[in-house]
Amino acid sequence: MSTTRPYSPGDRGPESEAAVADAPADRASGAPTARQVRRLSLNGASGIVPLARDYTREALHAWGWLPAEGAERRAAAEDVLLVVSELVTNACLHAEGPDELWLSCDGKVLRIEVSDRGAGQPAPRTPHRAGRPGGHGMFIVQRLCLDWGVVRTPGGVGKTVWAELGAPA
Repeated sequence: MSTTRPYSPGDRGPESEAAVADAPADRASGAPTARQVRRLSLNGASGIVPLARDYTREALHAWGWLPAEGAERRAAAEDVLLVVSELVTNACLHAEGPDELWLSCDGKVLRIEVSDRGAGQPAPRTPHRAGRPGGHGMFIVQRLCLDWGVVRTPGGVGKTVWAELGAPA
């Protein structure tokens, strides 16, 4: 059940630089003890998609999602890495490249945000044709995520595409 809305329910808005931090996870339950946020500047970087995936993998390790114990937790981590790859790739292909990757997790939901300077509106290609090359990125995001949407940069060019995935049980 994915919809495109300009914001997600309960959106807290952008985090201040001082609020960006990792909180330790409770290793017994895997649940974080506080909201955790990480930010990566991608402006001018090379090898952006692998860089974003590696950065996300490091965050998942720090937050206790990896190494994954069991198939469900492993699948949840792989879904996060795939969604990051799709959102960053879309920014590379359709929006002059991504500016920034934000990751945040409150123990129940992991939120991914990719900002760029593009004017386009991402949308799943409809009708979706599995055998046709290309055009699957936002369809994948829609299928894997609890919700996703686009927030336009106020008074300027660009946007942030966000997606939310449920934390593994």
